[in-house]
Amino acid sequence: MQKKILAIQGSSLKSINIETDTTLFLALEAQKRGYQIYYYEPQNLSFIDGRVTVKCFQLTFLEGTKKFYQITKRLNFDLSKAKVLLIRNEPPFNQQYINTTFILEHISKKVKIINHPKAIREVPEKLFSIQLIKYMPSTLISENIDEIKNFFKKNKKVIVKPINGYSGNEVILLKSFNSKIISKYLKKHNHIIFQKFLPKISEGDRRVFIIDGKIKGSISRVPKQNSILSNMSKGAIAKIDQLTSKEIKISKEVAILLKNNNIYFAGVDFVQDQLIGDINVTSPTGLATHYSLTGINLAKFFWDNI
Repeated sequence: MQKKILAIQGSSLKSINIETDTTLFLALEAQKRGYQIYYYEPQNLSFIDGRVTVKCFQLTFLEGTKKFYQITKRLNFDLSKAKVLLIRNEPPFNQQYINTTFILEHISKKVKIINHPKAIREVPEKLFSIQLIKYMPSTLISENIDEIKNFFKKNKKVIVKPINGYSGNEVILLKSFNSKIISKYLKKHNHIIFQKFLPKISEGDRRVFIIDGKIKGSISRVPKQNSILSNMSKGAIAKIDQLTSKEIKISKEVAILLKNNNIYFAGVDFVQDQLIGDINVTSPTGLATHYSLTGINLAKFFWDNI
């Protein structure tokens, strides 16, 4: 019987939070279905004369223990022999990330890759949503100072975030135009996203899980006191809320759009019934947290439909 191999391109195993990590959550379900896990980090991916290879660990993930994995062996592995490959390394979506998508695309007809490497490139997490601007708060993407000043005149309180940012890093609220801060951001990031501040973020955002073109669940994430950041890595607390009819309507439209663009798994974020521009396709999170709050294991649906 041929081995079923799941290859995972992930961040350092040391970065995994065993209680909330979605990569671990998906891998544990895959193991129950007979997959062997081969885990590697992006810097260990190579293209050699037409072959895509990695230096990786074969390992077993362990459930309910502080030491959550056991390495069986270290090996060089031809990724074309994997049945499924999960791209799960965390952003930033930098040149290294882009390079890996081009390399992995070479084996995408032989291996089921989630999300598809070409699709990851073509669905940039904070830019793809501009085609859904009618569902978003007033938004400017620019590095032109005059346009930025005009935006602040119209909107007063403004959220500022880098296009390639992640996990709430460098997301700030400005109550007026601040030349020093904005110049610093532009020098570091070039084009920046400026967005009208939605005060109900204090009540939490919604993370909607879309798998295989279907809305499968959601969580609400409430920022800690005096924070605007709903990322759990920044101290936000997750809870379960019902999606509004408007959120469901928009999510259905987003789900179709993602399915048509070959995105299998995504997390879509809302505040005050509005998309805030974050459509997470590189390494969507929240499935383990959703399970702990609801008892619904969306990893089963994830693997059932591959």
